[in-house]
Amino acid sequence: MAKSWILSSRSWPVMPKDYPRTRRIAEQIQRELAELVRTELKDPRVSGFVTITDVEVSADQSHAKVFFTVLGDAPKIEETTQGLKRAAGFLRSQLAQRMQLRTIPQLDFKYDASVERGMKLSRLIDEAVGGAAVKPSGE
Repeated sequence: MAKSWILSSRSWPVMPKDYPRTRRIAEQIQRELAELVRTELKDPRVSGFVTITDVEVSADQSHAKVFFTVLGDAPKIEETTQGLKRAAGFLRSQLAQRMQLRTIPQLDFKYDASVERGMKLSRLIDEAVGGAAVKPSGE
């Protein structure tokens, strides 16, 4: 029975020190926002497949950067960014109802281009490997 909880002398669980509270809050915000965007947000600019990829909460827990990806071209990305920024107040109020925190961080939405860059790099690697395999057999 391996548990991630450590029992103290007072017999209630204590979280390990290597797992900071701000990271747990960020993970919870990420889960809740993904659910809220999928089910509660009715803005037509935020239609389609929006994925919350990461949340970074500041040390004082007053601000949160929310990184997202969306399928589409540059105008679709800009449109979705504007829709999410416009809905930030609504999403923050919904988070306040769902989470037991004294203060809910201000939400700042940013497009996460890392997934797109990763796909481009993967495509380039595949082309380079494919091109190298074709050259020797063509001689």
